[in-house]
Amino acid sequence: MLGQFIDSHHHLWRYSADQYPWMLGGMDSLRKDFLLPELQVVTRQAGVTGTIAVQARQRIEETEWLLTLAEQSDLILAVVGWLPLVERKVGSHLASWAGHPKLRGVRHVLHDETDDFYMLREAFNRGISLLKDFGLAYDILIFERHLPQTIQFVDRHPNQIFIIDHIAKPKIKDHIMAPWNAGIAELARRENVYCKISGMATEADWKFWTQDDLRPYFDTVLDAFGPQRLMFGSDWPVIQVACDYNRWSSIVKSWIAELSSVEQRAIMAETAKTAYSLR
Repeated sequence: MLGQFIDSHHHLWRYSADQYPWMLGGMDSLRKDFLLPELQVVTRQAGVTGTIAVQARQRIEETEWLLTLAEQSDLILAVVGWLPLVERKVGSHLASWAGHPKLRGVRHVLHDETDDFYMLREAFNRGISLLKDFGLAYDILIFERHLPQTIQFVDRHPNQIFIIDHIAKPKIKDHIMAPWNAGIAELARRENVYCKISGMATEADWKFWTQDDLRPYFDTVLDAFGPQRLMFGSDWPVIQVACDYNRWSSIVKSWIAELSSVEQRAIMAETAKTAYSLR
């Protein structure tokens, strides 16, 4: 693999139980700090040349912290932060960060909202409508059951760049393809939607998954989005509950080995650069 290798999705955190209540059974290995030194080790081993840090807490303070870390590191090319999109003052937050070169996207943990149709709320959509004026992408974090309303949501914002995290979390552990495959194919018809090849091993059986379990889901998103709208993501350190960093990067590289060099470069770097307008 020649050229740049961008990990489009990883996290960093200082662990505390009250701030990360989602780290439940089987996630003991995540209950510690994961900071720049640890990131540098795993990315160096895999040959990664740049990364995108993604929020893991819904706090403005975390966005500010990630941006500070990004300023200190040439490895971190961009940050996908969190903002209170449903609040009227979101515009002032956006304006205050407009000049930060490494804030390239925003995310909300939609799949944890008790309302499965949260993304269709008017206040939320008012906030989303502001992002394009600041050149920010929006990461969509959902389960497969959210795909129908996600299509409605995306159609409200045809000029906004959207990026689907973790291929919309299909039911890989149960080896179920439908209706996820139809929903993801329909969503992919929108040219303003991109997709991350990430979070797949953690949707499988953590101890007993095989590469063959995951391959049909990769083939589906490759057919739906094409290489120019797919990007590699590790979801480190969360991926560690099911797979180590090097193994995941090796699997994705093996899947795309049959593609042209241009298509391989798209998945491993160029798509991320386009979607997040990396400078």
